[in-house]
Amino acid sequence: MTDQSTHPKTKSPVKLGGVHHVAFRCRDAKETVEWYGRVLGMGYTTAFAEDHVPSTGAYDPYMHVFLDAGNGNILAFFELPNQPDMGRDENTPQWVQHLAFRVASEEELIDAKEHIESLGIDVLGPTHHGIFKSIYFFDPNGHRVELATDIGTADQYEELARVAPLMLDEWSETKVAPRHADWLHEIARTQHGA
Repeated sequence: MTDQSTHPKTKSPVKLGGVHHVAFRCRDAKETVEWYGRVLGMGYTTAFAEDHVPSTGAYDPYMHVFLDAGNGNILAFFELPNQPDMGRDENTPQWVQHLAFRVASEEELIDAKEHIESLGIDVLGPTHHGIFKSIYFFDPNGHRVELATDIGTADQYEELARVAPLMLDEWSETKVAPRHADWLHEIARTQHGA
């Protein structure tokens, strides 16, 4: 296994200022905008509609809608009426690809769960992950959505940052789950439901 010191600090000329937006496909732009507004309180901010894709020039009419996810974060969707019905990567389990949003506290997480369930939406959780707790549900497009609240300590996050390179190297070599952060699972087991 490679020592953490062998990971060079890459100097890149690129200076990111954050995520501009994240975009996914939707079945119906209006339904999606209304759902995210009703369920998660996201404001509808902007729309673009074109017959030709600006980056490629290809004819592919679309509606591109943008939603305010808070703190300068934007979630966007494309409705593509001339494309085959949207599907999902059947070789990837449904739990893998998801949108995760932060809420401020465990109380807000529980309040969100109650609100979402009151709208007739099935919610899984809260699930305890050791340093955060989450709930999960699906949007009308089949995208899995997670709401999470951080509950870890500064020491726990520092330890996770310390072992991250070690875990990545071990995983890369063995494809067996490294055990450097097993303490997370023990916390979740002992405090489940707490």
